[in-house]
Amino acid sequence: MKYRFSKSLEGFSSSAVREILKLTQGSSIISFAGGLPAEEFFPLDAVSEAFTRVVGGGKSALQYGLTEGYKPLRESLCKRMAAKNMIVTPDEMLLTTGSQQAIDLLTRVYIDEGDVILVERPTYLAAIQVYQAKGAKIVSVDSDNDGMILSDLAAKIAQYNPKMVYVIPTFSNPAGRAWSLERRQGLLDICRGADVLILEDDPYGEIQFNESESYPTIYSLGGKAEGGNVVYTSTFSKTVAPAFRTGWIMGDESVIRQVARFKQSADLHSSTIDQQTLYHLLEHFDLDAHISLIREQYMDRMKFMSGLLAELNWPGLKWEEPKGGMFIWVELPEQINAADLLKIAVQEGVAFVPGATFYAENPQYNTMRLNYTHTDKETTVLGMKKLAKAMESYLQNA
Repeated sequence: MKYRFSKSLEGFSSSAVREILKLTQGSSIISFAGGLPAEEFFPLDAVSEAFTRVVGGGKSALQYGLTEGYKPLRESLCKRMAAKNMIVTPDEMLLTTGSQQAIDLLTRVYIDEGDVILVERPTYLAAIQVYQAKGAKIVSVDSDNDGMILSDLAAKIAQYNPKMVYVIPTFSNPAGRAWSLERRQGLLDICRGADVLILEDDPYGEIQFNESESYPTIYSLGGKAEGGNVVYTSTFSKTVAPAFRTGWIMGDESVIRQVARFKQSADLHSSTIDQQTLYHLLEHFDLDAHISLIREQYMDRMKFMSGLLAELNWPGLKWEEPKGGMFIWVELPEQINAADLLKIAVQEGVAFVPGATFYAENPQYNTMRLNYTHTDKETTVLGMKKLAKAMESYLQNA
């Protein structure tokens, strides 16, 4: 049969990188590629206890649930959000299958083919794919370590009249940036004045290494209370465990109501047994203490990998130590194509993600993203040695 696939597949560009990274799954290859938390810190006992509470409550735990999600969990999340100065009601929140689904659902609700979406440079690869599949035009805003450059943001809003701006302002994927307060407030003010919606993606915000520093969410700065031009999404994947596939999206009730309509057609509701387990976990487990533990461990691993990068002593090698999150963004010597380096690296037994995949346009080929959270120190040392050997081979063959 000749299959006639949807044009939306054109948004998922064929990637040799994706095929190479498949080789790292279930193999002996050391991977700095995935955004994976460390399994050894998963709260297994607490999760087991919470699940036992759920199934001990009777057969109703296995029944269908609300599209909006398990209400007691939404109520608990509202309390956690209030502690961050984000005041929201359960009717202004919807539980999703990870924050990835939140991005997809809001795009379906709000974006038409040809609409312009502004993004950071670089930005999250999967968001780019979602927007491309919808037929949106994606335009990058010049960015530095403090976030989007406001003058370029204002110029591109004036030029393109975008419908939405997508940002990861706190320990971004892939660059690990933490926006300054000035840039956060500036984005909010500029977009409010231009009637542009902001999607604030915050999967890493709680993995903050210096607890004395303040990174208020854009939502908390007034995006909901004063005009409703911010929609916020986050997830339990980085703080509890990815397997729950439970995230949430919140914003003006009129937006959440429309997102719920599309979710109902997509999957009716996300796993209610997972949501109930998370609710009991929040009620009977000190999640904040657990987050403090992984903050400490991940900061130690980040410092360790950064030190190994410094020992490489490659001319032109640049990186900034992130203040939180899961990634180090590396700029390689200018003549290096990271995608070509990856092919050699996989042969040596180590993998990373080339940075070009994170650009909506005009990619920078001499960049790569390294994950430091998943590998222990011994494995990280071995992986970096393999990466150094791959670079030697690359330069010899150049």
